Amino acid sequence: MTDPAALVEGQVPPPGCPAHAGGAVRLSGLEYQQTPSQLYRALRKEHGAVAPIMLDGDIPAWLVLGYSEVSYVTGHDELFARDSRRWNQWPNIPADWPLMPFVGYQPSLLFTEGAEHQRRAGVITEALEAVDQFELAHTCREIAEGLIDEFAGSGEAELMAAFAHALPMRAVVQLCGMPLGGVDTEDLVRDLRISLDAPEDDDPVAAYLRVQARIEQLVKEKRSTPGTDVTSRMLAHPAGLTDEEVVQDLITLIAAAQQPTANWICNSLRLLLTDDRFALNVSGGRLSVGQALNEVLWLDTPTQNFVGRWAVRDTQLAGRHIKTGDCLVLGFAAANTDPQIWPEGHVGAENSAHLSFSNGEHRCLYPGPLLADVIARTAVETLLERLPDVVLAVEPHELTWRPSIWMRGLTALPVRFTPAVQ
Repeated sequence: MTDPAALVEGQVPPPGCPAHAGGAVRLSGLEYQQTPSQLYRALRKEHGAVAPIMLDGDIPAWLVLGYSEVSYVTGHDELFARDSRRWNQWPNIPADWPLMPFVGYQPSLLFTEGAEHQRRAGVITEALEAVDQFELAHTCREIAEGLIDEFAGSGEAELMAAFAHALPMRAVVQLCGMPLGGVDTEDLVRDLRISLDAPEDDDPVAAYLRVQARIEQLVKEKRSTPGTDVTSRMLAHPAGLTDEEVVQDLITLIAAAQQPTANWICNSLRLLLTDDRFALNVSGGRLSVGQALNEVLWLDTPTQNFVGRWAVRDTQLAGRHIKTGDCLVLGFAAANTDPQIWPEGHVGAENSAHLSFSNGEHRCLYPGPLLADVIARTAVETLLERLPDVVLAVEPHELTWRPSIWMRGLTALPVRFTPAVQ
């Protein structure tokens, strides 16, 4: 196996880099972003379950690759905590660092710990528990029908932009009490994508600030005129969250609901349209849809890697000496395909023990995964029922993945089908 540090020409760690001695590999600008599984295999063979890596700007960190190790890290907050202010690399981080939206401390649910985390998590959980899943499914079907109506007569469509990205955003916008169909909504979708994918031609930090400004406006509106939506329920909760706390937690909620769910929808459609196992049942095949959704969470999970956890004190993990303040990146995609849990190389997609929604106290809050499943399942089933003969408009190998080591999603999913009669 090739040394993973040499997989990308010219990307040898510079002398003096804290991770230099460990043969760290950069996680930015990678040629193998289209097939990250190759990277995970190489790192696992070279380093085991925990590998030294370098983030943007050659900032050292650890990538946790093993299923057991990711479970351990996420299950032991007393050793690996979420407050990023512990990071020992802050003196080396520039203000415009591309990953700042992920690691820059915010007073949000993502970075809280202990009793404060439980307080904040309880507010979101109760606000989401009040969502009627049958009503959500009905809403998603209406949204899906409306989106499909816009391109059904043409006989062709690019489903990533026209369907997969638009549907979950419209669904979560409605849940949070934002008006549908406005310019602000479309701008929010674009800015969320920029802040999550950090493309080279856009500023993810500026995009994140625009998202924050729009949510601040929403909270102000709901404070003065409450409704029967998630935002209003959060503001009215007896825990008494401040407007700033609600803003930050809504950003977390919307980002988690939109981009990962959009990629979950599109990755599942790709599987259904390219894998012979599903070909005979793709036309409205509800059982196949459920299998595809679950298999994608194992093999093409939307959130490939997540930053992260920070070591509370010096400790050991998979034989590695983790120093106080070190950053650990959670490798969900690598963990889900860990050969230690799938020794025969075959992922048993029929079970749901994947780590795609993380694990432990900071996992995706209940009932978030259930609501995401309602959105994704309804989207896929509605599309296949409305367009029963839908097929790819290109060869499967021509599909390309977005250039991100963090999120797993296609750049486009072009399809063709029999045009609907207008």
